[in-house]
Amino acid sequence: MDKMHPKQAIFPAICVAALLLFFLSQSVYGFSRSSASNYLIPKQSLSLHTINPSYSQEIREWESIIRSVSADTGLDPDLISAVIMIESAGQPDVISSSGAVGLMQVMPSDGKAATFQCINGPCFHDRPSTSELMRPEYNIFFGSALLSSLIADHGSLREGLRAYGPMDVGYAYAEKVLALYLRYQGK
Repeated sequence: MDKMHPKQAIFPAICVAALLLFFLSQSVYGFSRSSASNYLIPKQSLSLHTINPSYSQEIREWESIIRSVSADTGLDPDLISAVIMIESAGQPDVISSSGAVGLMQVMPSDGKAATFQCINGPCFHDRPSTSELMRPEYNIFFGSALLSSLIADHGSLREGLRAYGPMDVGYAYAEKVLALYLRYQGK
């Protein structure tokens, strides 16, 4: 039987180490694929779930919309509220320096966001316009639906939040939202 050359062992060792780190990080943060539904509330009780009254008035102002969108997307209203708090502090007319719009800071198809290029063309060509996203109801619905989709696609709340947040910040955005969300959940 031939022995493996040390250079041939590097790739399998890196793969094993990467898998171990992945599973360790998933269990440390408690948001593994098997527990990804921790942020969800059964649809039948969503209409009864209010946002935590400790959120600022600027966030609670949008509670009726948040509760309605929560029922549509299956996201916990406190999670939606945490994202709004981090993204805009409840200010509906905010446009970031990168071009993100509104309460949930969604990148639109136009404006500065239209200049971002991906492999197949403009990154946000299939997104709503700035004027559409300036409407609070639409912004919360679109942002929440996008986040719900990203969580489902990536298999966990933490990974979905990482994908939702700004590029080039790693998990910093996800950790910030999760810390706020868990604080308001009393966890």
